[in-house]
Amino acid sequence: MNLQATKLDGVFILEADLHQDHRGFFMESYNRRKFEEIGFDYNFIQDNHSLSVEAGTLRGMHYQLSPKAQTKLVRVIAGAIYDVVVDIRKSSPTFGQWVGVVLSEANKRQLLVPRGFAHGFCTLTNHTQVYYKVDEYYSPEHDRGISWNDPDLAIDWPIRVPILSDKDGKHPKLAEAKQIFD
Repeated sequence: MNLQATKLDGVFILEADLHQDHRGFFMESYNRRKFEEIGFDYNFIQDNHSLSVEAGTLRGMHYQLSPKAQTKLVRVIAGAIYDVVVDIRKSSPTFGQWVGVVLSEANKRQLLVPRGFAHGFCTLTNHTQVYYKVDEYYSPEHDRGISWNDPDLAIDWPIRVPILSDKDGKHPKLAEAKQIFD
């Protein structure tokens, strides 16, 4: 497994060992023992799977408050996304900074998003399927979000007018979010 650090502490791009031949490919997308060997000791307890029918669908920027905060291991099994992570830990030297990475069916990359970060993605192709593991169950009362187009964050999304849910269109800016991580 190839591990690439990002400018945000704890956020990593993972590339699994890929075995290809004329039949297709095989890869271990997750192996607890290998994760522990590289220092990742997450107890993933739930898998989530989303389908976005149209390119330009934006989901985010989501997070859950403690004690129900989630670490996510995100991958794309069909199509492609521009995946974005924002550091929302007030005490972090990278508070308010973001990283974006393309995850796709073709590159088979995964993104590890630890607790304390908001997460969102924009689909780059039609019929994109995103599959991710989390280490905490979804909790509606701890569910929060920040605005995808917060001018203070200046995220360089690949689209100007995304397809949004009503909920995602109403998230506050980071500076206005009443509850984030200390």
